[in-house]
Amino acid sequence: MESTYRLHYAPDNASLIIRLALEEMGLTYETALVDRTRNAQDSAAYRALNPNGLIPVLETPQGPIFETAAILLWLADTHRQMAPAPESADRAAFLKWLFFASNTLHADLRILFYAEKYIDAAQAEALRAGIRPRLRQHLKRLDDLAQDAPDWFNTQVPSALTVYVACMMRWMALYPAKADRSWYQLADTPYLQKILHQLEFRPATRSVIAAEGLGATPFTSPTYATPPEGSAT
Repeated sequence: MESTYRLHYAPDNASLIIRLALEEMGLTYETALVDRTRNAQDSAAYRALNPNGLIPVLETPQGPIFETAAILLWLADTHRQMAPAPESADRAAFLKWLFFASNTLHADLRILFYAEKYIDAAQAEALRAGIRPRLRQHLKRLDDLAQDAPDWFNTQVPSALTVYVACMMRWMALYPAKADRSWYQLADTPYLQKILHQLEFRPATRSVIAAEGLGATPFTSPTYATPPEGSAT
């Protein structure tokens, strides 16, 4: 069957979120490696798809889409999966938390990972120290949401929000590789922990584990990726 979608990805990058969603939806897609070791994200060809040079991009019949939350929402609405429908009474609540994950949690996580891009290198660790309490607060709010177990954020059926949060929590446990990561303890968010544990046993996750070399427990006890192609860093 000819693929409708083409995912431009790098292992264990934000494209992982989109790959998980595509697998959960049972969609046919092909992948194109963006080789970060060669700065392929800065090539003219890739910048033509995403002028910001960020990963991922999903090529669709309606053209290329970038920005993780935008791709997730477009897929969910197009295929009527992994999100409340636009006419649903749950739609507004889902959207505010999806964009909290994108605009607040993910944005702060980028500061933790790439502090040197925001401030002089000599002050980078101080910036990281300042952002960690914010990240813990964000996780606490998401754990409270998981405790309430709305239909679109529980242990039974993954949503776009589920896969987004799971991947970010994976990265919190692993990166930055040489920085203090003791601030992040999965046990501090027991309701999120249950969601991550359930997600690991789903067929979609097992497929993604094999494709990107994520290890047996990519969310609850993650290890650095050993992908069959490309590099996670």
